[in-house]
Amino acid sequence: MATHDFDKILIANRGEIAVRVMRACEDLGINTVAVYSEADKDSGHVRYADEAYNVGPARAADSYLDHEAIIDAAQRSDADAIHPGYGFLAENATFAAKVEEAADVVWIGPSSDAMGRLGEKTHARSIMDGADVPIVPGTTEPVTDPEEVSEFGDEYGYPVAIKAEGGGGGRGMKVVRDPDEVKEQLESAKREGEAYFDNDSVYLERYLENPRHVEVQIVADHHGNVRHLGERDCSLQRRHQKVIEEGPSPALSDELREQIGEAARRGVREADYTNAGTVEFLVEEDLDRKDGAVLGPDTSFYFLEVNTRIQVEHCVTEEITGIDIVKWQLRVAQGEALSFSQDDIEIEGHAMEFRINAENAAEEFAPATGGALSTYDPPGGVGVRLDDALRQGDELVTDYDSMIAKLIVYGADREEVIARGKRALAEFEIEGVVTIIPFHRLMLDDELFVGGHHTTKYLDEQLDHSRIADAQERWGTESTAADTDEEVTEREFTVEVNGKRFEVELEEHGAPPIDIDAANTETTTRPAHAGPDDDDSTTAVSAEGEEVTAEMQGTILEVNAEEGDEVAAGDVLCVLEAMKMENDIVAEATGTVEQVAVGPDESVDMGDLLFVIG
Repeated sequence: MATHDFDKILIANRGEIAVRVMRACEDLGINTVAVYSEADKDSGHVRYADEAYNVGPARAADSYLDHEAIIDAAQRSDADAIHPGYGFLAENATFAAKVEEAADVVWIGPSSDAMGRLGEKTHARSIMDGADVPIVPGTTEPVTDPEEVSEFGDEYGYPVAIKAEGGGGGRGMKVVRDPDEVKEQLESAKREGEAYFDNDSVYLERYLENPRHVEVQIVADHHGNVRHLGERDCSLQRRHQKVIEEGPSPALSDELREQIGEAARRGVREADYTNAGTVEFLVEEDLDRKDGAVLGPDTSFYFLEVNTRIQVEHCVTEEITGIDIVKWQLRVAQGEALSFSQDDIEIEGHAMEFRINAENAAEEFAPATGGALSTYDPPGGVGVRLDDALRQGDELVTDYDSMIAKLIVYGADREEVIARGKRALAEFEIEGVVTIIPFHRLMLDDELFVGGHHTTKYLDEQLDHSRIADAQERWGTESTAADTDEEVTEREFTVEVNGKRFEVELEEHGAPPIDIDAANTETTTRPAHAGPDDDDSTTAVSAEGEEVTAEMQGTILEVNAEEGDEVAAGDVLCVLEAMKMENDIVAEATGTVEQVAVGPDESVDMGDLLFVIG
């Protein structure tokens, strides 16, 4: 591989992970380029970067997921490389290939070929099987016919997991617990795969009832060196979304830990993988395990998937190994060899990461639909790390994920981390936006979690949710609406600096428009955060009846009702994708559909009219 010296890197992401990568760049003396959508023009990652480029409107498909816009921004800015962060285009092999083919731009990540091999779950299973890595019983070819699902369930038993090829984090996965659900769940999994990953191919796995989620961080260079940096336990999840991650796992014996780590190394070496990545496993929990006992070397564990990118929870591993994983991503991409052997890696102490999401845990972790950080006062002290991008006074951008920050706590052992975590979470003062801090504080007093006996099913199936409501009432804050009545005056100027022309947009908040009669100047006035079709008129609803409106901002995936249809209470009118989850919009009462105000692939804001039921 050719060596490179990076002078400037474009980060094709937003929020805290963009800032995290920029900080690593700054440590290495590398300049940074941010990209941003119109919704993110005032966001923290834009402020932090050395320069920034607008890549499109708020809808991710038209900005952060726009291959050409991202590559064009890299070339216009003379960036040497693109770092994708996590999410968005981070695991898109097609985009990686386009970057690899682009002139003078390096892809910071595994090769597009390796991403393709491991990103397609059926291919990944075949590779791991060839490397003698245990795999859960499942298919190695895509499944298209409901009969195939039924036959698999008959052979291996129910429940059966239907998983999208390009999926992850529970998105694009549906669980079939009964043969009658096969057709519906297969169609839903294929639809989510197409919507989220532009790939409706799905495969099957036996669904494990009591698994722990254990993942191994790996780093591999272009010189044949593959290292694992220990494991993280991510078993505390809701609907397959991780909430608290920690390392090392409180449940593994040293012998089992070594088996899993070496299995991860064998698998990525077989795939000819380079750069950073994570190999995820399911480990069978022993429900009769006593406090203080650990799972022995005879415990069953199975390959789940490979995340061909940096993980949200990589910070946990950095704290217990002292290795800056993002810096090594950059160094590997420049052609450097890893400077440490496997024996050099020592796991010291314990660390936990708490995802500080703008969600109300007492309401099924419903994401906040708006608000501003009227108070933002993070904790500090020994063993406390905070990765964030927002600052006090910032408004919450709800077009994407709900994460505000990541709180990482380190200590000599798990007991010290739990005590330190309680202190840090109590210090973390956020007002104006609802968060799941109360939930985290609850967990650090939860007997099963503190004992390290929780599985991936605990939050969804076992925890008494009234306890969450009590914690939210005791420690929680509520969202406060931003002032949407403030007038914003926008002007566009064409300016010339040292012979180079620039288009400049200026905003004036809280003042009426000023009449400027000047060439090359365009002025518009709108309410802050107004949609593109907002004006001084109001939209009259010609039909009479009950209005069904959007409860949150999102995209309509499908519309299941037409004007004139008779619907009953509970019937699904449409499917709304929001915060990476599918939400069924249902009729509240029996009636006739008088008006259908939306169509497939349309973006809607909270409060937008969807249907009128007469």
